[in-house]
Amino acid sequence: MTVAACASNPAQSRGRRHEEPGRVVRGPRDAFQRDRDRIIHSIAFRRLRHKTQVFVAPDGDHYRVRLTHSIEVAQIGRGIARALGLNEDLTEALCLAHDIGHPPFGHAGEDALKAAMAGHGGFDHNGHTLRTLAQLECPYPRFDGLNLSWETLEGLAKHNGPVRRPGWALAEIDAEFPLDLTSHASLEAQVAAVADDIAYDNHDIDDGLRAGLLTLDQLMGQPFVAANYRAVEGRFPGAPRDRLLRELVRDQIGVMVNDVIAATEANVAAAGVVSVGEVRTAGRTLGDFSDELARQERDLKRFMYANLYHHPVQMAAAAGADQIVSRLFEAYANAPRLMGEDWASRLPDDESAMVRHIGDYIAGMTDRFAIDRFAEIFGRDAVPEALAHA
Repeated sequence: MTVAACASNPAQSRGRRHEEPGRVVRGPRDAFQRDRDRIIHSIAFRRLRHKTQVFVAPDGDHYRVRLTHSIEVAQIGRGIARALGLNEDLTEALCLAHDIGHPPFGHAGEDALKAAMAGHGGFDHNGHTLRTLAQLECPYPRFDGLNLSWETLEGLAKHNGPVRRPGWALAEIDAEFPLDLTSHASLEAQVAAVADDIAYDNHDIDDGLRAGLLTLDQLMGQPFVAANYRAVEGRFPGAPRDRLLRELVRDQIGVMVNDVIAATEANVAAAGVVSVGEVRTAGRTLGDFSDELARQERDLKRFMYANLYHHPVQMAAAAGADQIVSRLFEAYANAPRLMGEDWASRLPDDESAMVRHIGDYIAGMTDRFAIDRFAEIFGRDAVPEALAHA
């Protein structure tokens, strides 16, 4: 019994929401390969290059942004999928697209949009990923959205597990093209989710150290990090510390990847599943860390929240981001023409639809675009100090 028996097969895809008669065949690509390519060529994917990963509108060119993070997740996800015999193209498509729904300024921007839209269903980035790919991104003549395969949309909707209470955005997609939200997703989607954890756990350490918001002494208080750093020191005695720290990040990624491969193989064998359909009805996540590494990873996350994500410098930037998004939303609600002719002309009459339309506009902004629009309306001097450098 092997994990490969549970791989998604593009030849057995449940298809796309819209048929594509007369489509020009552009090379010998299967359904999942076309999905990946449609994502890469989308405007929404390109915008990720100027959207916050951890550091809002970073000064330096060396920090991760949503685009580079998504590429790194895809690299890790592909490696795990290949080792397990899963479909690499579906895994890569899910990894590349998983953050497309993030608004400007990362989680701070999301919280501000959620508050602004609270009376009309709120906002969540995962639902907006599906909304962007299935409705808002419109490069094709005959239908809205990228018309991705069922398996790609399902994986994006459920990569963190079954969804029993979908928000309005995901519910709309599911009503048009049911995604079986209460079951688990494919192993490819589960691998994409854990690859995301591996990438940001380790690359955020790298960026935090580079920014001077984390120190090695702090990190050595984490047993998982300390053990790996001592191993690196033992292999490279006398090497410069900055190189040892980068080796540490690589080593930790390797340890986590190998753990996921071994744990997933063990979980699949224990569950006795032999097909992707049985993965969906297994009743538990099978592509994951071992219990011990999952505990260590949770401890590391708690450390990162306390020492990096909630660092005073980060909190000041988050407060500035909240102010920009909140005031932009209010300004557009009061004077839709400020969004420009294209968006203002399509403003719906229904109140909830209008609020969601404004949310779509702001969610699509990059950090820089949002700051510039704020400065145009309120003046450059009104830009919060923590973001004034952008």
